[in-house]
Amino acid sequence: MTAGGGAPTPGGTAVAPVPVPAGRPARRRTGIPMTPAQRWGSAVRSLVLVLGALLFLLPFYLLVRNAFSTNADITSPQWTFFPRTVQWANVSELFGDPAVPMARSLVNSIVISSVQTAGAVLVGALAGYGLARIPYRYAGVVLGAIVATLLIPAAVTFVPTFVMVSTLGWVSTLRGLIVPGLFQALVVFLFRQYFSNFPRELEEAGRIDGLGYPGVFFRVVVPNSASFFAAISTITFIGSWNAFLWPLVIAQDSTSWTVQIALSTFLTAQTINLHELFMAAAVSILPLLALFVLLQRFIVQGVESTGING
Repeated sequence: MTAGGGAPTPGGTAVAPVPVPAGRPARRRTGIPMTPAQRWGSAVRSLVLVLGALLFLLPFYLLVRNAFSTNADITSPQWTFFPRTVQWANVSELFGDPAVPMARSLVNSIVISSVQTAGAVLVGALAGYGLARIPYRYAGVVLGAIVATLLIPAAVTFVPTFVMVSTLGWVSTLRGLIVPGLFQALVVFLFRQYFSNFPRELEEAGRIDGLGYPGVFFRVVVPNSASFFAAISTITFIGSWNAFLWPLVIAQDSTSWTVQIALSTFLTAQTINLHELFMAAAVSILPLLALFVLLQRFIVQGVESTGING
């Protein structure tokens, strides 16, 4: 080795290292340039995606546009992209309508959907984890019975369920709207399938720390399954929020109406106020949008903090 720091060659002479200019970033090898056909293909795909997004957003645009318009603007043959005059009074008119208790209906829907979602997810998660992890001789039989209930048409159980709810005196009450939806066979089945593929190493680590089945479930499994819980909760909440037939039969008093029942009253009125109907529809989707925004961040945090890879 010479004083210059170069490596000696077999002949005894040193080879000086190649100097690298300071401050010059290392060059990154670029990929193969796209051919004209590939550029056209990429442009076509982008165009299709943009058109699909616009087509998807078109109903929401029409909903908001008509919600702040007058009946004359909505039915006018001369179409305008925006209302000629933004009718902010449509909001107060909607919530001030004595025939349709929209505010009460929104509160009822939020309470019913929230409680029903929390109960269905809790029951489904516990049942699914028990079927997937707790050794039980008849676990397969129980799972088969649960799956078999998915094949039964809802119309078959509709009348018996109504008779039971009516016998309990739950007609026109929130209990009659919430309790029948606390157990959902599909939620149990989905949780069972998910927990069957859950890494056993994480559960074994919890048992080494002295945790039993409840401790492992609530302190190990649930925190590492946040994204799945959020997805199931979103699906369950949307299904409960959009339910119409069961609330239509049970909610015989306006004090127990849900938002879907309130929306239907605008279509059955003698005089249909289109702007009020569109405003009610626009207001009814706000809780769903808020739920999506909240759970979107929750899903990201759940994925980042999870110990499951792949």
